[in-house]
Amino acid sequence: MLQNYFADLHIHIGANQHGSPVKITASRELNFANILHESAFYKGLDLIAVIDAASPLVINDIERLLARGEMTELAEGGIKYRDRLVIILGAEVESREKNGGQVHYLAYFPDLAKIKEFSAIMTEYISNINLSSQATGLTGAELLRIIDSTGGLMVPAHAFTPHKGFYGRAFRVYTEAFSEEEWAMIPAIELGLSADTYLADYIPELSSKTFISNSDAHSLKKIGREYNRLQMKGVNFREFKLALLGRQQRSITANYGLDPRLGKYHRSYCQECDQGFGGDKPVDSCPHCRSKQLVIGVKDRILTISREKESRSPELRPPYIHQVPLVDIPGIGPATLKKLLSNFGTEMDIIHRRGVDELKEIVGEKIAGNIARARSGEAIIKPGGGGIYGKVMG
Repeated sequence: MLQNYFADLHIHIGANQHGSPVKITASRELNFANILHESAFYKGLDLIAVIDAASPLVINDIERLLARGEMTELAEGGIKYRDRLVIILGAEVESREKNGGQVHYLAYFPDLAKIKEFSAIMTEYISNINLSSQATGLTGAELLRIIDSTGGLMVPAHAFTPHKGFYGRAFRVYTEAFSEEEWAMIPAIELGLSADTYLADYIPELSSKTFISNSDAHSLKKIGREYNRLQMKGVNFREFKLALLGRQQRSITANYGLDPRLGKYHRSYCQECDQGFGGDKPVDSCPHCRSKQLVIGVKDRILTISREKESRSPELRPPYIHQVPLVDIPGIGPATLKKLLSNFGTEMDIIHRRGVDELKEIVGEKIAGNIARARSGEAIIKPGGGGIYGKVMG
């Protein structure tokens, strides 16, 4: 029987269990064991992907948890944790494209053996395999062949951001990087925090691609700030792959994420003038000082490279639902969040399974109203840009 499951498919690891760094820019509290506990018991997710799992430091942690019986590898792929959560092992790798651009790609693998095989190959190209997102010196097409040969799936990460995004930084069309056959091997595009389905569907060549929205978490509390609802017959790698490919009735049935205006790269920002820009037209140069110190916003970049005057989603494109994470809602501090979780279980329970009247009984009318507006896309927002996140005002 098909059921719905919640999945965050881009979570970083800051350090291994002994405190050795893995992702330099991520919190040291973000280790494998803590991620499992947070995702299962506080966030209420059903499926996660840890995308620094090619690091030998992380592989050692995984092997210890498996040996202790805290996790079990599934025959269909993936690793189960305490009958509450399934983990997909993944990697984030950086290319060096022929045009000089650098792009981040996500790679998802079915089991520990396959990601160990991938890790061993990457030691030939990455200067320090223990650290996350190191430059490989390989093109995206070369990475695709390696990932495919080791049983993995490749997805462009945060595809529209000016920080090493496929469209945001390197390319205007996929043919600049991949052949038609290679492009067909890529099942999905990760939207990133500053984009949503409406913006991405300005680009016609993405009509055949599944969209995924993920947290790109660099701290425990950011896990699940964006996530997906998957329709599958169970939770394992095989079902996950079918959902990304949209086959046998498996699919992504909804993307949940920040309003793009909250993303730190949503609109263009002039570093010289210390000023952001709005309006309906794209801004690709500062209208005031003509400075080259302009961080091109996601919306501005999409509108610039798109050949379309409007966004057109394919018929079966699932909805993108704008939400604000609980920790970013005005009035919800640590004490209030603890009260909500102790009464309702997990964040997924609070967001998806509890009515406003139930919330009012615990946190009062004002905060319950803030939660209702935040999960329905009606929150008042101050837009972000230039590396600064937007802000929920109420």
